[in-house]
Amino acid sequence: MTRVAVLGATGYGGGELLRFLLPREDVQVAHATSRTRAGQLIGSVHRNFEELSELRFTDPSTEQLLDEADLIFGAMPHGESVKALEPFIRAGKRVIDLSADYRLKSSDDYARWYHRPHEATDLLAGAVYGLPELNREAIAAARLVACPGCFATAIELALLPAARAGWLTGRIDVTALTGSSGSGMTPAEGTHHPLRDGNLRAYKVLEHQHEPEILQTLREAGGSPTALAFTPISAPLVRGILAVVQTDLPEGVTEAEVEAAFRDGYATAPFIKLIRGREPQLTPIVTTNFVEVRARRTPQGRLHVTTAIDNLVKGASGQAVQCMNLMLGLPETTGLSQPGFWP
Repeated sequence: MTRVAVLGATGYGGGELLRFLLPREDVQVAHATSRTRAGQLIGSVHRNFEELSELRFTDPSTEQLLDEADLIFGAMPHGESVKALEPFIRAGKRVIDLSADYRLKSSDDYARWYHRPHEATDLLAGAVYGLPELNREAIAAARLVACPGCFATAIELALLPAARAGWLTGRIDVTALTGSSGSGMTPAEGTHHPLRDGNLRAYKVLEHQHEPEILQTLREAGGSPTALAFTPISAPLVRGILAVVQTDLPEGVTEAEVEAAFRDGYATAPFIKLIRGREPQLTPIVTTNFVEVRARRTPQGRLHVTTAIDNLVKGASGQAVQCMNLMLGLPETTGLSQPGFWP
């Protein structure tokens, strides 16, 4: 039995972690922490647990968590996570962080894109980027895993086979639509339903904070992209990301080679569904850890890839549990193989 703690358990990410962890017989949720909700049942916030769980939010001390948890999930906002998790990392606990605080190897990049200095720069080099399709073996041996961002996951999985093949040598063009849950529980202009319903709105155009993370990852995978032109779009839905990714292919790369690169590159990736005969869509994968991917060569010699993910699952909490499974020596699909809904 592995004892886990979820720090920051009142948010959407924390709630999804609890949804995957609580039914498991090999994991005990020792603590679901909240400073403001301590003592309350988790169902008072996450209504899907109402009358189903007696677990209560707690506000334990660091010493108590060190003693009572074997693995720590950080589900807190950027900037808060680095401070809360640092004692556990330095104590050698296994830590999985869902924030951006340990994703970037450069503290200068972190300060530029997240508008604050990094408070534990010496720990950045030891963090393993938690994309199992790229770093499966490293995650299994890691003490600190930095889970990718939701947009980053969708875009990186669209391009990993091309990066490994050495095909990424120019600009990458991306347009991606996302649901409101990616912005968290606090209402804002971009997530308030009356302003979002029936509306499409581009935001953070060419300046989204996931850009350096994506370029860093693709370069580590073997690519050498020169730039990323990324247009995120706020869509009138709660969950999911649909990303359309294009880049130039080297002269002479054929459609058959593109198909082979994706087929072979994801042959051992249990959550990647390579789609043929239709386009990826959100409904089949919402609430699941699966990813729909369709890749093709355009008549103009470009790579065109569409991906669909659930931003809260494969883009956050489900991927974190997938990493936990690897760290515990379990099949990475453990507790994550549930299909989505149709229609």
